[in-house]
Amino acid sequence: MDLRSTIREIQDFPKPGIGYKDITTLLKDKEAFKYTIDTISDQLRDLNIDIVVGPESRGFIFGCPVAYNIGAGFVPIRKPGKLPAETIKHEYALEYGTDVLEIHKDAITKGQRVAIVDDLLATGGTVLATAKLVEQLGGEVVSLNFLIELLFLNGREVLKDYKASSLVQY
Repeated sequence: MDLRSTIREIQDFPKPGIGYKDITTLLKDKEAFKYTIDTISDQLRDLNIDIVVGPESRGFIFGCPVAYNIGAGFVPIRKPGKLPAETIKHEYALEYGTDVLEIHKDAITKGQRVAIVDDLLATGGTVLATAKLVEQLGGEVVSLNFLIELLFLNGREVLKDYKASSLVQY
């Protein structure tokens, strides 16, 4: 299936010079959405994944149905102050400044096999921070799976120590 044809591109959003990849058009296309979830699930099915982790917020959209499909649990990664129980956090660099992600301290146990599922691989900073949180809790990051990869931002270089795959590349 040509997923690229179901992703709307919006020029100059959120600021001039950016070509935003709008996945809402893919999500409302029941065949494209099902194909996306099924394909990512098939990539993970034989890897004995215990937990699928999804970074806020679009990682939730793809991570939850993938976890269900492969019989794994789901763990959200959130921005600070969004999780109700005790958390650990990881600060990471952005192009201008820093950001922080959090995970519940009891979300992953030592030795659990983890797949990180998100909509977009850009510079790799968010996903690397997510992987570091998983590893800090003792989890093993087995796979990184994305709907979209922006090749020109070289995110895979940041993630070279991990197995990564994407369904659509720009």
